[in-house]
Amino acid sequence: MPWPSRKRDKGAVADKKEPDAKIAKTEETSDKEEEEKSSKPPAGSSKSGWKNWKKKESESGGEESKITYCHWLLKSEPESRLEKGVDVKFSVDDLKAQPNQTTCWDGVRNYQARNFLRSMKLGQQAFFYHSNCKEPGIVALVKIVKEAYPDHTQFDQKDPHYDSTSRKENPKWSMVDVQFVRMTKRFIPLSEIKAHHLAHKADGGPLKDMMLFTRQRLSIQPLTQEEFDFVLSLEEEKPH
Repeated sequence: MPWPSRKRDKGAVADKKEPDAKIAKTEETSDKEEEEKSSKPPAGSSKSGWKNWKKKESESGGEESKITYCHWLLKSEPESRLEKGVDVKFSVDDLKAQPNQTTCWDGVRNYQARNFLRSMKLGQQAFFYHSNCKEPGIVALVKIVKEAYPDHTQFDQKDPHYDSTSRKENPKWSMVDVQFVRMTKRFIPLSEIKAHHLAHKADGGPLKDMMLFTRQRLSIQPLTQEEFDFVLSLEEEKPH
């Protein structure tokens, strides 16, 4: 039975420097606005968080992770928006309402984002990120329950992400299946993550190169173990 329509190449429009990418119009054009919303981070909040996290890491005997991508951040739009007559809204509540709280992550039409999808391994965890909304940020954790396979929407002429150049014998686009794990203990807003990112650029913290800010338009973003652990630790702190 086909999945309900939910196109979420959330921010997956390719940069203009990538002319070979055939992309459907999506929320990517709004990611710059999200970046601007977070341009004035809370003062004085980030370095203390970084120090506290490093202290916890030291106390637990943890070693600095190698720079490998083993976790992910997946953007999705929680508010209604029509794209070629189809509502592309898909919030974490929509995911939770799916059978077995599982869905395919379809509609990605950016080559780099697609390649990240193809790199995902069974059981890896990802942040579910609400994008293109009043206050973007992380709301939940999901896990990969099926590795990359052809995205059926590329062959559906009624779908806003239909790609007439893709062939079934050699499909261009892939998707994975994800399953809801849990809500984060609190909403972690983009503005708060931005504050830590800016501080870490200065003092060498784990978020200094976080792709959410270096390639913010991508809807599928990899995270190192260190990045994932630090962001997850924020759910234990009081919001700033």
